[in-house]
Amino acid sequence: MIQSILDGILTGAIISLGAIGLTLIMHMLRFANFAYSELLAIGAYAALVFDRLFSALVPVLDEAFAPLTLTGALALSMVIAMVLTGLSAVVIDWLVFRRIRQKADPLSMVFASFGVALIIRNVIVLIFGHHAQLYSQEIARATILSFDPLILIKPDQVFVLVLALVLMLALHLVLTRTTFGFALRAVAENPALAQVAGVRLTTVIAAVWIIAGSLSAAAGTLYALTNQLNPMIGPVFLLPVFAATIVGGIGSVYGAVLGGFIVGIASGLALLVLPSGYAPAMPFLIILAVLLVRPQGLFGEDQR
Repeated sequence: MIQSILDGILTGAIISLGAIGLTLIMHMLRFANFAYSELLAIGAYAALVFDRLFSALVPVLDEAFAPLTLTGALALSMVIAMVLTGLSAVVIDWLVFRRIRQKADPLSMVFASFGVALIIRNVIVLIFGHHAQLYSQEIARATILSFDPLILIKPDQVFVLVLALVLMLALHLVLTRTTFGFALRAVAENPALAQVAGVRLTTVIAAVWIIAGSLSAAAGTLYALTNQLNPMIGPVFLLPVFAATIVGGIGSVYGAVLGGFIVGIASGLALLVLPSGYAPAMPFLIILAVLLVRPQGLFGEDQR
């Protein structure tokens, strides 16, 4: 059970990173973006491409930071992938969602997001194929924390958790200590009033997409660091990310973080009582439970 909780915390940290961006977009643009989880795949595969490139051009970067399997090439590639994925999110919004936002209602944007998700997924399959890939061929050795019960943890898992928490803390400081953070929250609460106060709505929306894309790229890369990378990473994280957003309350960054850990731990514990094939249904059950008991989520405001 303790092992399942630890694994759930790791998964929850990755889900939380993804849920933060989704909750910002849903609160800011008022639509459920079902293409959002594909940004994780874009980031993970962008990191893969640059990792291979840097490893070939600068062999010294291909050395791992022991005891991690993370290399200098992959660390640098993740930063570049975060930037590129953030810019990709802005481009997708400019090409698709912005045009629909100006001419149609939010429901049309939801339908469009399904199409965008299919396009991104199939482009990735076309370029990289269906087969799974690994960032590193090195075997990640686990450290035994306890024999009774048996508890194992890998250095990569500790790194993933620490880096995810650092990124969350950095975003917290941006939102609470900077002028941009105040502007973003103002636009989320009342776009018209924020514009009257001098906030450029288009700039804030672009910034939100960049933040969401960057965090998604980090989540996708960190997931692939401790698991196999395949084109279905988007669909795998679609329900967990939405579940975390709904559990925490749409628009609440801190709720998204807590919701991500709740979903991750619940999914980990579900493996103790359910066959592995049924475990992916846990986020869906969590969504149903929250909608029945507290539709606004843990930190959301009651709209009635």
